[in-house]
Amino acid sequence: MSREKVDLWVGLFVLLGAAAIIFLALKAGNLSTFSFGKSYTITANFDNIGGLKSRAPVKSAGVVVGRVSSVSFDDKMYQGVVTLDMDSKYQFPSDSSAKILTSGLLGEQYIGIEPGGDEKNFAAGDKILYTQSAVVLENLISQFLYSKASDAATPAAGSGDSAAPAAAPAAAPAAAPVAPTAPTPSAGSQEPANK
Repeated sequence: MSREKVDLWVGLFVLLGAAAIIFLALKAGNLSTFSFGKSYTITANFDNIGGLKSRAPVKSAGVVVGRVSSVSFDDKMYQGVVTLDMDSKYQFPSDSSAKILTSGLLGEQYIGIEPGGDEKNFAAGDKILYTQSAVVLENLISQFLYSKASDAATPAAGSGDSAAPAAAPAAAPAAAPVAPTAPTPSAGSQEPANK
């Protein structure tokens, strides 16, 4: 094989490797889909945005209809403010809701839009009023463990020492009134009969 052919093959492999690296970098940064069409910007406030990042997709019915342009913090309301760049060919009613979802169990987070029924559509600069924050896996695990621990502690307390004192006072007052009243009527009823 001649030197020129070897150089040609080496150059081809280098170009393929560079293209693969660029593709992976775009995928990792959510930049693999470029949109040069017109768009409009809307915002949404969330109590917790989880791991949502800029350039995350905005989906409706599984179709990408926009991208997250920025994520910031509102220091007056103490909420996360997410700015969405929506493709202008997709119009949504002004009472639509947004929620932060996760693709798969541990996949990337994205915004899901559920259309409402209002006749008026979102315009540039509008705000989504109905939002649902991200589900944080750590919070779910801690709530599950806490509920299991409280369920395990409740029957032990009910069947342990607290059950015995509750039964003892109930039995003692019941026996005390019955003992004095039983002999008194019988003695009173027998004495007049004997006299």
